[in-house]
Amino acid sequence: MKNWYKEKVDEITVPNKDTEEKVPVKDTVSENIKYLKSKLTPSFDVKYRKCEVDGIEFGFVMLDGMCDNELINEQIMIPILHGNYNGLDGEKVLETASNIISGSIDKSVQNELNTSIREMLSGNLLMFVDGSSRAVLFGVQKFPKRSVTEPDSETQERGSKEGFSESFMDNVALLRRRIRTPVLKTEIIEVGATSKTRICIAYLSDRVNEETLISVKKRLKESNLDVCLGSGYLEPFLGSRRASLFSGVGSTERPDVLTAKLSEGKIGIITDGTPYALFIPHIFTEYFHSLDDYLKKPYYAFAIRTLKIAAFFIGIFLPGLYVAVCTFHQEVIPETMIFDICLQESFVPLPVMIEALIMHMVFEIVKEAGLRMPRSIGNAVSIVGALVIGDAAVSAGLVAAPMLIVIGLTAISSFVIPSLYDASSLLRVVLIIVGGISGFYGIMLVFAAVVLNMASISPYGVPFTSPLSPTKAGAWRDLIFRADWRQLGKKRLQTDRLDK
Repeated sequence: MKNWYKEKVDEITVPNKDTEEKVPVKDTVSENIKYLKSKLTPSFDVKYRKCEVDGIEFGFVMLDGMCDNELINEQIMIPILHGNYNGLDGEKVLETASNIISGSIDKSVQNELNTSIREMLSGNLLMFVDGSSRAVLFGVQKFPKRSVTEPDSETQERGSKEGFSESFMDNVALLRRRIRTPVLKTEIIEVGATSKTRICIAYLSDRVNEETLISVKKRLKESNLDVCLGSGYLEPFLGSRRASLFSGVGSTERPDVLTAKLSEGKIGIITDGTPYALFIPHIFTEYFHSLDDYLKKPYYAFAIRTLKIAAFFIGIFLPGLYVAVCTFHQEVIPETMIFDICLQESFVPLPVMIEALIMHMVFEIVKEAGLRMPRSIGNAVSIVGALVIGDAAVSAGLVAAPMLIVIGLTAISSFVIPSLYDASSLLRVVLIIVGGISGFYGIMLVFAAVVLNMASISPYGVPFTSPLSPTKAGAWRDLIFRADWRQLGKKRLQTDRLDK
């Protein structure tokens, strides 16, 4: 069966290969532009220009819409066209023309044509000179981008209102603005045989674990991707290879959160074209922490974290426990409630387990509809759909009112920690089925299996369940209860020491 499936996959897929050959820059402008046209034609947005100064031919190639035309005209074309190149050979002309340009414009020299094409497609101006077997790239990028705005997924009361955007350099600048120290290193690699997506690896050189850094770079370089359109493409390569609902790779849309993670010795991954940054290694207890915990009093952080933990368990266990109680363990229901619950459920023609699964599916449909619809009507669809469907279902006797309350409370609790929604949603379905088949015993067995699976994950040598298991008492100062900044500020956490 495995071989048959592999054959069917091979019928419709081809392996990703980076077949880009190394082609040296020719010593004539016409030959270089001819090669570029053979690679890029037909592309209406690629502009070619030739001009002659003192008997020497210049060639320019740019991508319309990705470059600052005013900057090109005023600070590149005018100085070059008014230069004096009498008696100079091609190489000297290239150097002279390059040196004329203002120092505020980035310049780089290339000897290879395909690399030059890739840089030109990133928004650089490409220049050739007759008699020179080199090309010069000028950094004149100016392309449409979203401004820095407040992130939608990680709203904070007192934190910064700045969030990452799709602009690669803007995201790196937001980090530099917060960490003004030379130990912040930002390395760039390219991922994707076709897309050539830029990936920035950010870390603090005096705190990062060198073995982890080497492993991250190796995994990214070995990722056999054709295109990379978001940070989610990279998570399977960076995370644990063990099958699990949880990931050892964290994500954030906030530069201040990523800054805090880097200060603990973690590694940040910024992907060009996406507002979400990754950080590794990531441990389970970090799901329950937020920036507001560190901006308010410790007792408030303790209350909020306790509330999040309670919401997490409610979102996972409540429907399954309700199904198990109604099916097998009616003795645990108080006598004052059991009559009302039995009366409500007696009008429903379906078993409690099927009823819970249907309501969970309806909730997911309403949530997905509200998420995918335009924002102006998405909220209305979610609210009206939930009210109308819920009220009508109870009135028609298709769903019991207690079940509707249980599903509603579960839905609200599951949104307290959005980053855990996917895992909790799947676990909720599993526990509903297990609770309807084997009651409390099955639920406890599933819970034990999930805990064992979590304990087996060790992203880059750091246990996913630390500092709970293995127990690191020193890290409990920022687990559920947060110590005051007078204690936290004296010494910082070093993530790679959680495994020692």
